Amino acid sequence: MTIQQVFRILRARVRLILALFVAIAALGVLAALVIPRSYTASTALVIDAKSANALLGGLLPPQMLNSYMATQVDVITSRRVLERAANDPSIAGDAALREKWRSDSGEQVAFPVWLANRLESGLEVDPAHDSNVVTISYDCAVAEQCARIANAVANAYIVTNLEMKVEPARQYAQWFDARNRGMRDKLDAARHKVSEYQRQHGIVAADERLDVETARLDELSRQLVTVQAERNATRSRSGQSANAQTLPEVIQSPLLGGLKSEIARLEAQREQAMARLGRNHPEIVRTGREIDSLQRRLNVETARIVGSLETADRVNVAREEDMRAAVDRQKAKVLELKARRDEMAGLEQEVQTAQQAYDLVTGRFAETNLESQAQQTNVFVLSAATAPLEPSAPRRFVIVAMSALLGLLVGIGVALALEMARRRVRSESDIVEVLGIPVLGALPGTRLAPPTR
Repeated sequence: MTIQQVFRILRARVRLILALFVAIAALGVLAALVIPRSYTASTALVIDAKSANALLGGLLPPQMLNSYMATQVDVITSRRVLERAANDPSIAGDAALREKWRSDSGEQVAFPVWLANRLESGLEVDPAHDSNVVTISYDCAVAEQCARIANAVANAYIVTNLEMKVEPARQYAQWFDARNRGMRDKLDAARHKVSEYQRQHGIVAADERLDVETARLDELSRQLVTVQAERNATRSRSGQSANAQTLPEVIQSPLLGGLKSEIARLEAQREQAMARLGRNHPEIVRTGREIDSLQRRLNVETARIVGSLETADRVNVAREEDMRAAVDRQKAKVLELKARRDEMAGLEQEVQTAQQAYDLVTGRFAETNLESQAQQTNVFVLSAATAPLEPSAPRRFVIVAMSALLGLLVGIGVALALEMARRRVRSESDIVEVLGIPVLGALPGTRLAPPTR
């Protein structure tokens, strides 16, 4: 079917098309007049999604912003928020809503529950794209009522949002407070243990005392080495007592040197006198006695020197034993101090650990306690809802236009359907197409005179 054939069909059935167009358009006009009016009130909220905690700070990761905004939308439409909004004085005291509640539920259902069910169907929450603004809209038949409900839902959400932060913080604060007392008791016990240990062992500054005792041990060790060297020297010299004349003390003694010189002089004098006077001469005998006396004195002095070396050796042995015992006692004392210092360090480590745990719990308690007392949230009212002046529905012009367009389409469709059901010849091409017979000619159309009686 060509376009020319379609236009011929529509022109032939123009009355049917106009009749359907007028009928459906009239129905649309009637519907636009009959459908009750409804109003939509909207309030805009700004949700600061950048900060996870508006009071204590801390940035929210960018990848969590979308999920955070989606969560806030779910919170706004939750039963808790809607029932809180229903308990708002501006809503709970609405006489029209109360009357509607009585007629619908017969007061068998609580008013907040009944109104929350109605709000679920009429409430619309629309988060802006790439923005932190959320629009809360409510549609109803009374403009002022829509505005009050939209504002009540926004206020209920702000209060609920604050409670969602404050209530967990309050519970955590109570828990941290209880842990804080336990940590403080543990810290006091650790400190008392350190003080008691210091008092029992007389420790004032363990490291300083240990340094002093360690220095004393070093000094005693050096003295022990010196005494051992002296003992080795005296033992070596006393071992040479059989050959006393070779001892350095004997050789270097001025007294023994003088006696030896005197003996040598007298012996030389005696030799000279013996050659002159004879061996038995009284002078020779007297000189011999003097030499013997000096020799005995020399032997006595030599023996005294050897005895002094032996005495010095015994003294050095005793000194070495005393110094070794002193070093052993000092070493035991230093080891004991080190053991006490290690034990003291363990006790101090317990105090430090208890202090760190106490500081951590105290800090968390301060944070949660501060957060539990917060009166501000990260949600702010950008624009409150006001009673709309114009209804949002029905859109009469749109209804009439759509009904007129629908009537036109229905008329055209019906006309084409009737034509397809009972095809008629509208032009020469229809004869050729339907009958397959060539057209020899066509008579021009004439207007017939109206019939007479």
